[in-house]
Amino acid sequence: MRLFAAVLPPEDVAEELAAVVAELRAMPGGAEGLRWTGRPGWPRGGAADWHLTLAFYGEVDDDVVPELSARLERTAHRTGPFALAVRGGGQFGHGRALWAGAEGDLGTLRLLADRAEAAGRKAGVEMGEHRRYKAHLTVARSREAFEVRPYLEALAGFTSRTWTVDELVLVRSNLPRSGVPGEQPRYEAVARWGLGGAG
Repeated sequence: MRLFAAVLPPEDVAEELAAVVAELRAMPGGAEGLRWTGRPGWPRGGAADWHLTLAFYGEVDDDVVPELSARLERTAHRTGPFALAVRGGGQFGHGRALWAGAEGDLGTLRLLADRAEAAGRKAGVEMGEHRRYKAHLTVARSREAFEVRPYLEALAGFTSRTWTVDELVLVRSNLPRSGVPGEQPRYEAVARWGLGGAG
């Protein structure tokens, strides 16, 4: 199964972001050419379309999942709760990905990401090259380079309410199979662990 470790924003924060994304989608100048993530009003079912990926594991054999889960549980217990908010935005790949950023205790968020990556390596997951962690929630993608400056300017003034991150979530990504243009992956929480041993 295709898995990643993540921090999920609470429902009300996702709704704040959804309101801003709705404004971005309504902007003139080509917003219809972007593939937007998130489905405002869609029942989340315990996992978010919008998430802060900590470590991407890719396809993980079923027999590796118990070891990975045990290591992620230890990771969660070793990391205390911390404050976070969604703020501002940025891009990757000359506009191929537009994202909302984060502010708050980014040091602890990076530590959690490093530990989640290490958990995957120790469980035997092929993690590829280590990259410095950049906190982001992807809000739109484009197959080609896209001029995102107006969208970045609109995101610059956005800050969600601050919440306490108190859990680490292992999420399964179900890739689109219908062939419908613009269809997005579906996400489901496989397991959740309270930070600092909570829950």
